[in-house]
Amino acid sequence: MNAQRISKVINKTMEIGRQQISLGNVATYIPELGKARKDALGLCISLPDGTVYKAGDTNIRFTIQSISKVISLCKALELRGAETVFSHVGMEPSGEAFNSIVELDLQSNRPFNPMINSGAIAVESTIIDYVSFEEMLEYTQRLCSDSGITLNRQVYHSEMNSCDRNRAIAYLLKSKDIITTNVDNSIELYTKMCSLNVTAESLANFALLLANGGICPGSGERLLKEETVRIVLSIMLTCGMYDGSGRFAVEVGVPTKSGVGGGLMAPVYGRCGIGIYGPSLDQKGNCIAGCEMMKHLSREMCLHMFQERQSG
Repeated sequence: MNAQRISKVINKTMEIGRQQISLGNVATYIPELGKARKDALGLCISLPDGTVYKAGDTNIRFTIQSISKVISLCKALELRGAETVFSHVGMEPSGEAFNSIVELDLQSNRPFNPMINSGAIAVESTIIDYVSFEEMLEYTQRLCSDSGITLNRQVYHSEMNSCDRNRAIAYLLKSKDIITTNVDNSIELYTKMCSLNVTAESLANFALLLANGGICPGSGERLLKEETVRIVLSIMLTCGMYDGSGRFAVEVGVPTKSGVGGGLMAPVYGRCGIGIYGPSLDQKGNCIAGCEMMKHLSREMCLHMFQERQSG
């Protein structure tokens, strides 16, 4: 697909996204997130050759929220290995809301997967004694090719003052010996990771790294092991969009992770990285404009992993 065609698709994609914004709402259960500008919308597509297509609010800083779960999972897999990580958390879709506690208490001792809150907190507990937040911040900057990523202290404090459910989840995990380290330290690292300021462009950069098998396209440096990328993309495809993951996989067919800050991060393996920002969310906590935008991009650019790629 040539540059002119891509630009035309992007313009139409933005138009489709803007039509969806009024149908959603910004997150307010974390008070600081409720201050986001509901009509903000940005789309960034990064290609392996260094070409970047941008439209809308791609440089607005917003908090990464649950997309940080992908980064923490990458670090845990690289640092502790898959066997250790998945002794604390499963690999299966939960079918429940991202902050649900029901299935954890009634159906399974381990959280179902690393993309829901209980699973992410369990993952953080596997690395808390091995890495500091400052090291995780630097790691995030490298994966996103964005040295401007910082901790949003306002959002962090707002989250810490309203994270009773996450604390309940963490202590339930502690009671089941899934978390064997300090609960407060795990919650603190989890919340700080969720409170990192990113842009749609930095999410596209991270997505491109994953799409390129863990090798930085610009430098040729391997930042993630091939096995790590394979595991992470598989879990993103089946679990990355909360309890809407199945429908999204059918309709879009691209591993994608959402965050309640409004971000979407989508690696199209071997082709490109996509980052979207839109703080207006659907009832499942996903960017409402971004979901429709990804459907359109998938159709027009033949991005679905089970669709034959067309030329032109």
